[in-house]
Amino acid sequence: MNFDFSKDLLMLKEVARDFTNREIKPLAQRIDEEEKIPVELIKKLAEVGFFGTAFPEEYGGGGFGKVGYCVMMEEIARGCSSTATMVGAHQSIGTNAIYIGGSEELKMKYLPKLCSGEMIASFALTEPEAGSDTFNLKTEAHKKGDKWIINGSKIWITNAGIANVLSVFARTNKGITGFVVEADTPGITIGPPEKKLGIKGSTTNSITFENVEVPEENMIGIEGRGFPIAMKTVEGGRLTIGACCLGASRELLELSTNYAKRRKQFGETISKFQAVQFMLADMAAKIYPMESIVYRCAYDFDQGKDISVQAAILKLYASEAMTEVADKALQVHGGMGFSRELPMERYYRDARILRIFEGTTEIQKMIIGRHIIKSNGKI
Repeated sequence: MNFDFSKDLLMLKEVARDFTNREIKPLAQRIDEEEKIPVELIKKLAEVGFFGTAFPEEYGGGGFGKVGYCVMMEEIARGCSSTATMVGAHQSIGTNAIYIGGSEELKMKYLPKLCSGEMIASFALTEPEAGSDTFNLKTEAHKKGDKWIINGSKIWITNAGIANVLSVFARTNKGITGFVVEADTPGITIGPPEKKLGIKGSTTNSITFENVEVPEENMIGIEGRGFPIAMKTVEGGRLTIGACCLGASRELLELSTNYAKRRKQFGETISKFQAVQFMLADMAAKIYPMESIVYRCAYDFDQGKDISVQAAILKLYASEAMTEVADKALQVHGGMGFSRELPMERYYRDARILRIFEGTTEIQKMIIGRHIIKSNGKI
């Protein structure tokens, strides 16, 4: 096994880190307080190619695959979870649904504009009665001539407030089917942004579809075969969360270590106290295996392997581990960690959603547990 990144991946990592330090970190607090990612930052993300990193060059992407995508997302998440969530929702689920299941014509119609950032994508699956129970969709699509007519509603849709393109899943006569729907199509109503505990800069909205007409050629894949496409897409989303957890956790460990080496109590720096050293050690012990699982899953995804169980393990472990890392980072910083003067409390709030979206902790355990029973204990 070769655990070293190629020169191209190392260069991508350096570019992403430099961009995050220059453009994202200085805005992170403002993004959280104003609950909005500046349009100027979105344009800059597009200019450096961060909206199409994973996709092949023939579609206007960077050609880095999921490994490269995770390298980039790890660095972005070091600076701002809201920005990382926006980029992830666009690339890893909104656009990826089209890439995974779309016809060649559909890919050529949308992917170049999505990869360039000319268009922003969103993934519309969740409904009021279909959260963890994703198969229980009530949104319907009926054929009328050469068009599909969509009626229904979606909730908790990331990027809905800024998206130009929606990857929408609805129920037809043959089962769940995916569609690419342009957000300015008549009959679409985007609800007001949700007020959230964390990732406040990432817009999350409801969507209502009332007799929305979609061209027949905008169907993603085959009628009635949308559920496997949606689930494969969600696996990519779980990879995104793993990479974001890794990046944010690394940042918190670095910040906590530097603070411990500066902060003095009882005549010496707190880095010399065993209690603080133990907290830093616990953080490092969470991060080390997180890195291994993220890049192993990303590599297997790029090789075309089924990572459904591995992605569930990654999502379960990384989201739980990140929560613990954020908690210990805040503890190391003491009262200052609780203050908005430092970013610890923002990372702490942002971490909480990680155990909920893209499948709750409990859903991941169900996926893993069922596999273990079926495989007689094999992973």
